[in-house]
Amino acid sequence: MLSRTARALLADAPAIAGVHFRAEACSYHPDLCPDGYLNLGTAENRLVWELLAERLAGRPPLAERHSRYAPLHGTEELRHRVSGLLSRLTGQPLDAEQLVVVSGASAALDAVASALCDPGDAIVVPAPYYGPFDSDLAGRSGAELLPARTDTGTGLPEAVDRALERARRTGATVRAVALTSPCNPTGEVYPAETLEELLAVAAAHRVEVIADEVYAGTVFGRTAFASLAGRPGVHQVWGFAKDFGLPGLKVATVHTTDPELASAVRAFAHFAPVATDTQAMLSWLLSDVLWTDAFLAENRRRLAASYSAAAGLLDAHGIPYAPAGAGLSIWADLEPWLPTGDWGGERVLWQRLFERARISLTPGEVFHAARPGRFRLCHSLDPAVVKEALTRLAEHLGEPHRL
Repeated sequence: MLSRTARALLADAPAIAGVHFRAEACSYHPDLCPDGYLNLGTAENRLVWELLAERLAGRPPLAERHSRYAPLHGTEELRHRVSGLLSRLTGQPLDAEQLVVVSGASAALDAVASALCDPGDAIVVPAPYYGPFDSDLAGRSGAELLPARTDTGTGLPEAVDRALERARRTGATVRAVALTSPCNPTGEVYPAETLEELLAVAAAHRVEVIADEVYAGTVFGRTAFASLAGRPGVHQVWGFAKDFGLPGLKVATVHTTDPELASAVRAFAHFAPVATDTQAMLSWLLSDVLWTDAFLAENRRRLAASYSAAAGLLDAHGIPYAPAGAGLSIWADLEPWLPTGDWGGERVLWQRLFERARISLTPGEVFHAARPGRFRLCHSLDPAVVKEALTRLAEHLGEPHRL
């Protein structure tokens, strides 16, 4: 018989994962597979691979030492390379000794939440939020996620403060506030003063902050990125998936100034180590600071162009969306085209788009949106694919059902 934890993880397995692999197994090609799926549902940065391929072509060959065991919380070399990168990216001097390397951002979030929470404790999360937080933060820790609505006209600090007050009145033990910054799914970049107010709220309620900053290097809008890393009570998660377009390598880091929590996360890293050779490759990739900084600048330029092109297509087709300043996606509003104005109507539209128009998007219900009809559309791939997908989308939607 399975454990309660295993059953809970199986129950939380998202349907969108299966949709992703179906779409990838029969993906669109203008000549070879013109009726294939167009996958705008997965936040992968596919705009920079040729830059990485050129750089990695000069990588030294695998050495014997790279086949050996390495420290399970990350090699000293990689932690120093990443701390240098993050210090430049965040504007905060981050100590390599306060970094822990694990196999992906999900493992990093799981380790921090499990280190902070006992089963039954709570974590407040501004909503809409990254759907896999449900499993990453709560799947093994046993914590309960409490949404703090920010998509109903309430500012981030105010929404979090109200959620913490509600939790206190109900007797819940809240251990942390967790957020993606920049925000996934909306692409919003929080101003520095907003984040300062959030830290003040967290301090007043005596809770920690888990800052998922995996999109730190994707900011292309007018609002500058303000990092929470290095602040007391803040545990930052970062990885190579979005900023470097390397999600398949599954490499992320946790930074914390809390020695006790750092020790706990190192212990959890025993169950999620990164291959020694992969760490060596990434250490070499980051060894040229000029190349790294130029790469990140070009990545931001390409993302800005990709976002602008996709937003222009949505404008041309009369599809509303929330302006974004970072990330790989657009938070589009398809509520006027729902067959019914409830979550069931959103699911029907999502399934129709996938099965009939052969477009994969991610529905807002996954992100705990306030109202049905929001969809995340990822634009960080071949511009021709994005254009074809949004053209198909507009053709399938036709006239709004509800105005």
